[in-house]
Amino acid sequence: MSTPPPAPPDPPAELTADWVHELSAFGPDPNVPPAPAPAEIVGPLASARAALERLSTWVPIRSLARRHRRRIIEHLLALEPHDRYLRFGYPASDEQIRKYALSIDFARDEVLGIFNRRLHLIALAHLAYAPPLNGGSESDRSMAEFGVSVLPQSRSRGLGRRLFDAAALHARNRGVDTLFIHALSENRPMLRIAAAAGALVERDGGESAAWLRLPPDSFSSQVEQALERHLGELDFQFKRQAQVLSGFVDSVAEVKAHFESPGRAAKE
Repeated sequence: MSTPPPAPPDPPAELTADWVHELSAFGPDPNVPPAPAPAEIVGPLASARAALERLSTWVPIRSLARRHRRRIIEHLLALEPHDRYLRFGYPASDEQIRKYALSIDFARDEVLGIFNRRLHLIALAHLAYAPPLNGGSESDRSMAEFGVSVLPQSRSRGLGRRLFDAAALHARNRGVDTLFIHALSENRPMLRIAAAAGALVERDGGESAAWLRLPPDSFSSQVEQALERHLGELDFQFKRQAQVLSGFVDSVAEVKAHFESPGRAAKE
């Protein structure tokens, strides 16, 4: 019985490295098996990772009250005609917008806003709660309707989606199990936000409706809302103090320029 010939010795490491370097000019080797996919992260580590991702892209959202009604009107009046049409479903006039803003029931509904550094309201969400069924208590609500508007210069930053997530959290913590959106079918940004959140979107000609089922509230959801509310308030107060300080500095500079101008004129 003949024995198989001995296997050839492995080439020196230097030659192997040179050969690999030469072959790299032709692109990656298609026969190399792909690297194994990392195991899916589950459990508390996944929750912590998701929380860190949200924190890295955090946007300060503030709950609005009756004293902010003027800011709400200014924000809505700043919308262009087509944006008003998409937001309300009809070409709302200035008078109709004022009437809508004055009719908001802050004791029942929730209004969320995002302010820029100059304390201009650049994004606004209205979470309107349906009345309790069969004359039940306030905790018996089952549905809330969501509406949002973002000024043109502040779009493409995900502010509408942030407000949608915050509104869903608020509704969930108030015992609501369904978030409802009524929008024109041409309002694609709003429908994309709803679909990305897992809502069921139904189109009926020029109008569309979306329903998002909400999970029941939990201790973590209550803590998350309280933290968001606290941080949003701190951010607003910080911006307001910065605005006051900036105004004071401008006033000092104006007074200084006023007293320096007569001396400069005398020298000339």
